[in-house]
Amino acid sequence: MPDLHDLVTTLAAPWVVLSPRSGQLTGTGAEGVYARDRRILSRLEVSVDGRPPKAVQVDEPAGGTTRYGAVLEGLGDDGHDPTVTLRRTRQVDGDGVTERITLVNRSHDTVDCELIVALGTDLAGTAAVRSEAAADLPPVEPTSDADGLHWEDGSGLRASITFDPAPDLNQSWRLKVEPGQETTVTLRLTASFPPAGGFSIEPPAARPAYDGIELECDDQRVSRWVRRSLDDVAGLQLSADGGERYLGAGPPWYLTLFGRDSLISAGMLIPVDPQLAAGTLRALAAHQGTRVDLAAAEQPGKIPHELRSEVADHGGGLVLPAAYYGTHDATQLWITTLHKAWRWGMPADEVRALLPNLQRALTWIRDYADPDGDGLLEYIDESGHGLANQGWKDSRDSVQWPDGTLAAAPIALCEVQGYAYAAAIAGAELLEDFELEGGESWRGWAAGLRERFRASFWVDGYPAIALDGSKRPVAGPASNMGHLLGTGLLDESEEAAVAKVLASADLDSGFGLRTLSKAMTHFNPLGYHTGSVWPHDTAMAIQGLYAAGHPTTATSYVQGLIAAAEAFDYRLPELYGGEGSDQESSPTPYPLSCRPQAWAAASAIAVVIAALGITPNVPGGTLDITPAAELPWQRLKIGGIRVGDRTLSIEFSDGVLTLN
Repeated sequence: MPDLHDLVTTLAAPWVVLSPRSGQLTGTGAEGVYARDRRILSRLEVSVDGRPPKAVQVDEPAGGTTRYGAVLEGLGDDGHDPTVTLRRTRQVDGDGVTERITLVNRSHDTVDCELIVALGTDLAGTAAVRSEAAADLPPVEPTSDADGLHWEDGSGLRASITFDPAPDLNQSWRLKVEPGQETTVTLRLTASFPPAGGFSIEPPAARPAYDGIELECDDQRVSRWVRRSLDDVAGLQLSADGGERYLGAGPPWYLTLFGRDSLISAGMLIPVDPQLAAGTLRALAAHQGTRVDLAAAEQPGKIPHELRSEVADHGGGLVLPAAYYGTHDATQLWITTLHKAWRWGMPADEVRALLPNLQRALTWIRDYADPDGDGLLEYIDESGHGLANQGWKDSRDSVQWPDGTLAAAPIALCEVQGYAYAAAIAGAELLEDFELEGGESWRGWAAGLRERFRASFWVDGYPAIALDGSKRPVAGPASNMGHLLGTGLLDESEEAAVAKVLASADLDSGFGLRTLSKAMTHFNPLGYHTGSVWPHDTAMAIQGLYAAGHPTTATSYVQGLIAAAEAFDYRLPELYGGEGSDQESSPTPYPLSCRPQAWAAASAIAVVIAALGITPNVPGGTLDITPAAELPWQRLKIGGIRVGDRTLSIEFSDGVLTLN
């Protein structure tokens, strides 16, 4: 699988460019320009007089703009100082990529040289690039006309590049630049796409800048982290049918609508962008399951896992249809996100319009999510070509016994039970407030689930990650238990037990929460779900720890995320290594990690809101703000928080809270 961590990302979804620090696209690995699940361009190499520029700088002034600086050896004045340089300014928008290649002459003589731009593409699908099947694809031959170069693959996809000025021959330009002058060649890459056979991936009508969100903190790293994260959130925005905004999960593989990822991300961002959550809820509701389809894992009332324009063959037997429903938690998360959006002030008529979807989602929990009828929610891939694990840890080895043996399906994940409990209570409250039947029944169902969980999941003083197909609790502390905090599934003493385990050095890496305890035999600090650190996973544990009244442990994890953010230039990746701060001064990058990634970016806002304890109930007419008893900073002020029809500024300084 191609590495991502060392590539520079320039993003305005659905378009994204991934390049090394030179800015050159060489046609290898994951390098390229992507849009709508296709690699539109795989090669874009610049040379001058037959030599590549020598890269010296990368500047990222905004998520959609990257500047690359290089020197041109062999040109200009004699001596050590470079006098002829090349500047490439790459700008991505929702419809394509513009690249300005500027030769700057600061020498004493006229520079006379040949600029050549080598271009190529395979028009491969992102799944083929990710599985490395694209390496065997032949290049697509271009055609040229007065409008530029074009590539087509027979499906209706057509990529086009135009030039200004027009090249002399074969994408070459003879440049003569006087001393103290510069000249620019501009390329514009666009594409037209075939009608979507599945889900249409579109740019948003307007991309928010989040200029109204202001944060000041005595730890300047926090404001830098929040600002960079919001820039990434803006770049990740897409729109579905009807113009509903949502976040694509992460470039280049996951720039589309995901049930779990998009809901968790949008839910974290409700305080700064409530319309994003509303759009995500409506976009997913439009594709809520209506039938039983084993191949797609679809069931009536179920919220989809991912929606794409075409079938995705990921290799290794993993073949997912364009609309794939293989998730055992997105439906509950849809319900709890709707409830949170309502509490934060989603207009009543917008909530009311989604109540039929709420009722169908609740019915799925009762009628389909528990196939063996034991009162717990479990999953199994019945298609033979879908995801073996269908919680957020969806790799095949994410649920394993201490000796490394994989847990046998059907599997009942602990956090899925917590989400289900929270969804049942949230659903009951919504039903009752909007004068619909069923609230009391769902409260009773939740109470029963609570007792069944208590009787089945606890092992050695903590909740097991899952029950296996024989209903045995799978031993070994894992981060999943952190998601139970704040759901209501655990009582106060059980939450304290979980907080104690989370506080251990075996799980707290100093840079965030390890997905698996370091004490486990098969702990791997670079294991995707078996020892690495995921920012959103840590942030969700932080939310629960603060809500459950365990600020010391929560604050330790906040400090870890801030340190990791600093190490990654404040753009936290999807995941990173879990070796720990006692072994390394900065976390080891995970080579295949998406960066930016939606729920990693959203985590910055989630952490700040959780630490300040901001809990509104707009329908009930209350707003509770209770900062944690122990915080990692003395002063923090955040403006632009949206609660109902009000915009608030909240400041906490030396124990004093001020609200404007």
